[in-house]
Amino acid sequence: AYTLPISLDVGTDNERLLNDDMYAGWRHPRLRGDEYYELVDEFVDGVSRRWPKALLQWEDFKKVNAFTLLDRYRDAIPSFNDDIQGTAAVIVAGILAACRATGTKLSDQRVMLVGAGAAGVGIARHLHHEMEEVGVTGDNLYRAICLLDTGGLVAHDRDQMDEHKHALAWPAELAADHGLNGSSGVAEVLAAVKPTVLIGTTGQPGAFSEELIRIMASNVERPVVMALSNPTAKTEAIPSDVFAWTDGRALMATGSPFDDVQFEGKTLRVSQGNNVYVFPGVGLGAIITGARQVTDGMFAAAANALAGLVAEEGLDEGVLYPPL
Repeated sequence: AYTLPISLDVGTDNERLLNDDMYAGWRHPRLRGDEYYELVDEFVDGVSRRWPKALLQWEDFKKVNAFTLLDRYRDAIPSFNDDIQGTAAVIVAGILAACRATGTKLSDQRVMLVGAGAAGVGIARHLHHEMEEVGVTGDNLYRAICLLDTGGLVAHDRDQMDEHKHALAWPAELAADHGLNGSSGVAEVLAAVKPTVLIGTTGQPGAFSEELIRIMASNVERPVVMALSNPTAKTEAIPSDVFAWTDGRALMATGSPFDDVQFEGKTLRVSQGNNVYVFPGVGLGAIITGARQVTDGMFAAAANALAGLVAEEGLDEGVLYPPL
């Protein structure tokens, strides 16, 4: 009764749809640039005037627009982007739960993120914030979080880079010290960085091959593998494969639901990193308190609270999230 789903139709460049008499959308080329942002400005202004206590959740916006809109309006109206911030909080919660399961600290982790869309960059941003909070700074902070896109390692020795990746890019000198650069691929970076946590938001099925997982497992006692792409047909790795390649040592989370896996007489649990753990609570909390802004600190609090809800007996079975 208090939720209004809205779709902003800004046209399409799909010629087949433009020429289809049955197409129900706005039959014009897609708005871009200033015209696009003027339309969203008008929409946000209308929401603010009509419902001054409303909270706005951005959903399914293209990567560059998603970051631009989030930063453009976060001080103007209580708002957040679930694909960026909600995903990040849930995944960070899973990492914090994995720290509990392995008896390690967040500052001990080396996190490798493959896929630099809204979700991947959002997770890296949130991890950056959380690592700083526990005292990780300077080159150690960059070493702790490495981000890869379709071009390879996100590093400052590239000629061009999306603006929202700059703060997460490795210094060129640090990359060189590891024998890497801005075009180094997944296998090369994984071998050099020796991640404790491997996260996939690529949309590429099988992106985490047996070779990659075995290399990771050779350097880490309890590797944490998060294959987050949806649906199951796009997941970076199948949980039963990951458990087999790591001799049952991995802690596994996926974006889609998977059944538990029987391995050498043990039941190994597969957790689902679902945004529903976080965004309804953050949204409701912001509305109830009359918050003027939805802050990064709110998502950090949500991530820490969620990690704390995993029961000890669940951790023993590899569970990273409480029951949905």
